[in-house]
Amino acid sequence: MLKAPKLYLWDWSLVEEGGHALENLVASHLLKAVHFWTDRGLGDYGLFYLRTKDKVETDFVVVKDGKPWFLVEVKTKAKGLSSALYHFQAETKAPHALQVAFDLPFVQRDCFEEKEPIIVPARTFLAQLV
Repeated sequence: MLKAPKLYLWDWSLVEEGGHALENLVASHLLKAVHFWTDRGLGDYGLFYLRTKDKVETDFVVVKDGKPWFLVEVKTKAKGLSSALYHFQAETKAPHALQVAFDLPFVQRDCFEEKEPIIVPARTFLAQLV
């Protein structure tokens, strides 16, 4: 696996393509959460993305104390689960793998109770960060 830089904007409204704008929105919320959790003394958190040499990638991996904690794939619609989530969960041993979909309504559910890759409404996921 490789770790390479990726560019995100704080103002995701400047991103013209809808899917990339939503990915930027999630990136901003994840970065805010990672900083909050670290600043509160809950551990040392980091935010990255993963891509293999074969170009299999997942949008985000949140690392806690040097170990992958959860994976996030951002989608505009809740289609099938991304095979990359299964791949990277097996490779990294991250306890959680979440596909965040923006076309689903909020549900009252703790997405971090699940150990298998799942599709989660964006509203549900974002409400559980900070």
